[in-house]
Amino acid sequence: MQISFTGTALPSSGAAVFLVAKDKAFSGAAAEADAATSGALKKAADVSRFTGAKGQTLEVVAPAGLSVDRVLFIGLGDGDKMAETDSLTIGGTAVAKLLMAGSESATIFADADGVDAAVVAEGARLRSYRFDKYRTKETADKKPTLKAVAIATSDKNADDRYAVRDKVIDGVFLTRDLVSEPANVLYPESFAAAISKLSALGIDVEVLGEAEMTKLGMGSLLAVGQGSEKESKLAIMRWNGADKDDQPIAFVGKGVTFDTGGISLKPGEGMEQMKWDMGGAGTVTGLMKALAGRKAKVNAIGVVGLVENMPSGNAQRPGDVVTSMSGQTIEVLNTDAEGRLVLADALWYTQDRFKPKFMVDLATLTGAIIISLGNEHAGLFSDSDELAERIASAGTVTGDKVWRMPLHDNYNKMLDCAIADMKNIGGRPAGSITAAQFLKRFTNDVPWAHIDIAGMAWSDKDLAVCEKGGTGFGVRLLDRMVAEHYES
Repeated sequence: MQISFTGTALPSSGAAVFLVAKDKAFSGAAAEADAATSGALKKAADVSRFTGAKGQTLEVVAPAGLSVDRVLFIGLGDGDKMAETDSLTIGGTAVAKLLMAGSESATIFADADGVDAAVVAEGARLRSYRFDKYRTKETADKKPTLKAVAIATSDKNADDRYAVRDKVIDGVFLTRDLVSEPANVLYPESFAAAISKLSALGIDVEVLGEAEMTKLGMGSLLAVGQGSEKESKLAIMRWNGADKDDQPIAFVGKGVTFDTGGISLKPGEGMEQMKWDMGGAGTVTGLMKALAGRKAKVNAIGVVGLVENMPSGNAQRPGDVVTSMSGQTIEVLNTDAEGRLVLADALWYTQDRFKPKFMVDLATLTGAIIISLGNEHAGLFSDSDELAERIASAGTVTGDKVWRMPLHDNYNKMLDCAIADMKNIGGRPAGSITAAQFLKRFTNDVPWAHIDIAGMAWSDKDLAVCEKGGTGFGVRLLDRMVAEHYES
């Protein structure tokens, strides 16, 4: 979708979007438009009980006197406590309402107290995303009509500030694309090929196959994919935006391109959703594109373990013992607890090779985190208060919300094993916590955070800045954290 910025004159076509504070008279462009219609807009609002309450909307066909074809009112509420997420939601709400309405363009009048025009534009573009490449018989009335959104504002710097955000949105859209692809299209090799395209942005990309990982001793990661005909991969992305001697920061993603559960087979109902079990790797890939796209002044590493977890005569079995790259042995009690086996070797490899300031891993790791937090927050685990606080703060600002969960040695002991250094599950209680404790055993004391995005990588309903499907959760969150704390 085309996003632009314009002055505050009323448009000559398309839809006009006016922001109205609760129980306040129309002002600015809304008042001008109402005057042009001899009060018809205010009358429409009154008879529809539109008060300007926060999030309230009213769409009306434009009365005589206006050259636009429709008008959309969006309520601001009291208007004195506007957060960045409120501006984001305004843009998203406008596009959600108008995307299929029939108008080809819309102008959002963003000059209101506390509203950030650049963020309104960000929300508009984020909400415009649709994954429709496989909809071959979609009728015209089901297709979007809205092609361009203009943000009307007196803020002369909004365009420049949006330009940076626009590059981050490119990263979000890449993540959404990857998460949305079916597993017969996106598998380890094709995922790695998609990552390789990022070299056009200046990202150094390296892909390891099974032979290289075998030499490195990645028995934990390789065991997950041994039942699949698709070769497992480890993809490494390096963005060098700072001095070459600056210590890098690192992001690690779980990339299980399809998760059947392996021999510990999942129930058939809902298994099709496991195409997005690579959501963590998708976020890391999108984040790296965002950092490179906006030329972030930081050295950043992205490492993703790409596997397919399938049952076959060669699949790992419950009770198998595997040896990780760290040398630690793991008894695999449940082959459906596979993501942690992938991350174990990816985390160890990352800290061993790159010696980063910190590592953040992202994974659709446990269903238990959805039981704990629903689809409102991702679970955050960390052994660094500073890192955890920075991630949580960025999440509050961007709307990619996280909630910190505990780590404790008593949970860690639940992984103790009679025949190996550890087992890969700690039992039913505290399943998300014991999964995080498992990962911590492979960080080698590098400051680390784990974000369990199982409830956030995919949405079964339309959201403020995303229609049903892949959300791109975590890209904007971590980009903001990097921008605020780690760029030179």
